[in-house]
Amino acid sequence: QVKLVESGGEFVQTGDSLTLSCAASGRAVKVPTMAWFRQAPGKEREFVAGLPNLSSTQATYSDAVEDRFTVSRDNAKNTLYLQMNDLKPDDTAVYYCAAGRLPLQTLHYSNLYDYWGQGTQVTVSS
Repeated sequence: QVKLVESGGEFVQTGDSLTLSCAASGRAVKVPTMAWFRQAPGKEREFVAGLPNLSSTQATYSDAVEDRFTVSRDNAKNTLYLQMNDLKPDDTAVYYCAAGRLPLQTLHYSNLYDYWGQGTQVTVSS
């Protein structure tokens, strides 16, 4: 079993930066695929960014966050990060960390992930 714990969510202003962390622990801490999803009130959960493998290459981003967000991982710490720059009110959501073993082209399919964190709230005020 893998446990994922997100942290770093805050109330920020438009244009601010924020970094989220997702600490993985448990039996399968070397789960290769890790990703961030988010869910705004009244909306479906959506893919934000992900890394398909432990080598942290080929990061994938949604169109909404590309050029503003950067996903990275520290394998020694079993931690996934999401650096968010130039935050906008539309980025307001609960951000979830997910882990599994997915083919490269399927990172945005939430139903393929085996493990999820409890989420961390990010609120961007205008």
